[in-house]
Amino acid sequence: MDTSMVSLEALAAWMDSHGLAAGPIIEVEPLTGGTQNILLAFTKGGQRFVLRHPPPHKRANSDETMRREARVLGALANTNVPHPRLLAACGDITVLGSAFYLMEQVDGVNPTVELPAPYLESTDWRHQFGLDIAVTAATIGAVDYERLGLGDLGRAEGYLERQVERWRSQLDSYRQMPGYSGPEIPGVARVGEWLDANQPSVWTPGLIHGDFHLANILCSPHAPRVAAAIDWELTTIGDPLIDLGWLLATWPEPGYDKGVSIEPWEGFPSALELVETYAQHTNRDMSAVVWYEVLACYKLGILLEGTYARSMSGAAPKAVGEVLHQKTLDLFARAERRINNAD
Repeated sequence: MDTSMVSLEALAAWMDSHGLAAGPIIEVEPLTGGTQNILLAFTKGGQRFVLRHPPPHKRANSDETMRREARVLGALANTNVPHPRLLAACGDITVLGSAFYLMEQVDGVNPTVELPAPYLESTDWRHQFGLDIAVTAATIGAVDYERLGLGDLGRAEGYLERQVERWRSQLDSYRQMPGYSGPEIPGVARVGEWLDANQPSVWTPGLIHGDFHLANILCSPHAPRVAAAIDWELTTIGDPLIDLGWLLATWPEPGYDKGVSIEPWEGFPSALELVETYAQHTNRDMSAVVWYEVLACYKLGILLEGTYARSMSGAAPKAVGEVLHQKTLDLFARAERRINNAD
């Protein structure tokens, strides 16, 4: 990442005006890991910071997304949710051209990038870390979001009812892209109909991370636990079991696709263990957990199909589109397996 995409001089001046660690910005290090946003770690006044900033070509809602993320991270202070601590936020786009925020640099590692030595050496560490991911999902859903001042973060009423039709419409919209004749996804109609017919009728609103999977988790190098859940840009108020479903839909499945890539995988808990652990840390009704996993497969598959559709119209690399289309097919095949086992 080219650090010139952010004016460090303007950032330093803004920090100085807010009494944040006097001195020049030094030891600048771009961070990577599954995000299109700009992430820069740096030192100022002997303190380490991480800047989170929208990408150079912003989406229409990029600035508002930054403001929402900063708001949620600030609200999570003094909770037991593992998260990067918010240090400062700026919603004024005239400073750096976009809203941005500063957070602590978490002492943790993305397990999809590398596993620290203790995890490589111990199946027990990998197992305990995996279970703690499920605990973290339950912890997020258990926070008192009203007390934290997040009651207006999302529209909880009708949240589940909106999900399937929203993503069905999203898939239909891809037909407008030149070169894309429409979705060729076995099971897409059946999965959507099953979700409509089996939607949970009763659920309790809570905070949702929104993109809860292994690539958005940092593991502690000092103990087999989650150091932080990161990338909160899709956070909202809705049904927190959505996060568990997303985790299950992206968890490697023995005998089929590997899901995320982590080596070695031996020792990580099974999907059933994740569900059992989550259940031990919540009072939510877990009887429809299969529905949430199927919904996650449906939503993620449709999202990935969008890149495939864009690749057919020349708006995305064709090779990338084909890889993601295969992932879409894998996700819908997984969804159908879950439906077959549930029926």
